Amino acid sequence: MRVLPRLLRMLVHLGLGLWIVYFRFPRLAPPARDATVQAWAHTMLACLGVQMRVLGDVPKTGPVLLVANHISWLDILVMHAARHCRFISKSDIQHWPVVGMLATAAGTLYIARESRRDALRVVHRMAERLRAQEVLAVFPEGTTGDGSTVLPFHANLLQAAISADAPVLPVGLRFADARTGATSFAPCYIGDDTLVGSVWRTLRAPNLVAVVHFGTAQTSQGRDRRAWAADLRAAVIGLRA
Repeated sequence: MRVLPRLLRMLVHLGLGLWIVYFRFPRLAPPARDATVQAWAHTMLACLGVQMRVLGDVPKTGPVLLVANHISWLDILVMHAARHCRFISKSDIQHWPVVGMLATAAGTLYIARESRRDALRVVHRMAERLRAQEVLAVFPEGTTGDGSTVLPFHANLLQAAISADAPVLPVGLRFADARTGATSFAPCYIGDDTLVGSVWRTLRAPNLVAVVHFGTAQTSQGRDRRAWAADLRAAVIGLRA
């Protein structure tokens, strides 16, 4: 009974997103685009039956690099709804139907993870965007987990924050059953999961709450990338608790 209405609302809102990208974005200034993306993401979560709970202080301005644990395809929507940011994502997403177009319109920077040269290019681009006072976001686990643990953080992209002398802000993400508060694994997208299967489980689930917990911004303070990545991971684990 809950799946069909949610599915219809999701499809209609996807269509609205494409219309906005084609017809409204060319006439909007960057701040107006960012606000539009944030509002669209918030409404899409409502279409899916996902409520938002934001804890901590949301950064009002950049430069800042957000680092969060990664559970689901929903994470990007949740982060955008909490605070518009420019994501760094794997290059495959750029070619996904509909999703790739919307991600590109939202300002995503793409990285070919198997290419060291491309990683260096993206680090330089990130540093430029941070110097331009933007808010960026990465999932340093490099892949999704089941939400019960946080995988080790890859440190390479932290070089952008070091080069730009910009702070990094840890963010803890969790999905919970709105009625019981228990952790929900419905939105997980791991292992042999397909995107369609994960979306279907999310549509079938009772109302969910996406908990977004912003921590305290850190600077490198002389730490190398690996040590800083380990400290940021510990901070994210604490925020999820």
